[in-house]
Formats: sequence, C-alpha cells, structure tokens
Amino acid sequence: MNRIKEVLEEKGIKQTWLADKLGKSYNMVNAYVGNRRQPTLEVLNQIAEILDVDVRKLIISNREDVDN
Repeated sequence: MNRIKEVLEEKGIKQTWLADKLGKSYNMVNAYVGNRRQPTLEVLNQIAEILDVDVRKLIISNREDVDN
C-alpha cells in the first residue's frame, strides 16, 4: 500500500486538503497517492511536515521482513 495514502487514511485527511496545503493540483497529489508519480524529495519532505510525520514513515514499509 502507498505510504502517503496510508497516512492520509490514518489521519482522516482528504487528498484535496493535502493538495491545497502543498499548492499542487488534486490530480498531482492523486498521482502521488496512486503511485503513478513519485514526489521529489523536497515535496516528500513538505508532505511529511504537513502531515506531521517523520519522512521515513512515508518511504519505509511497516511490514516485517519476509524472512522472519
């Protein structure tokens, strides 16, 4: 699952709200959430700041290793 999407769902935040805060179009944010486009590191940091999460939460899976 896309990590940005997961955090938005956890926090009950809509993509349109995030798009407004980022100054990006809904379509661009929707592409990030749907993994059709990858945000730049700068934008990823902005998203993390807006969502009040560590940027690593957006890029690191919380799944346990498959080997365990």
